Amino acid sequence: MRNVNCYSCGKQFLDKNEIGLNKKFYGRKIKKYFCLNCLAMDLEITQEELIAKIEDFKIQGCKLFI
Repeated sequence: MRNVNCYSCGKQFLDKNEIGLNKKFYGRKIKKYFCLNCLAMDLEITQEELIAKIEDFKIQGCKLFI
């Protein structure tokens, strides 16, 4: 996996869950990724809600979160 940085704040080395969330919400062919904090601000939800979404997606068997 390539190194991915946050487009907004520049955080380096986004983890696989942050990358998976970006792809889930914005589509698999996106070029700009956000860290968990910037993604939460962009979607106007809390980081805790995003973490809960990650767990939901894992339970559902989403391949972006394996």
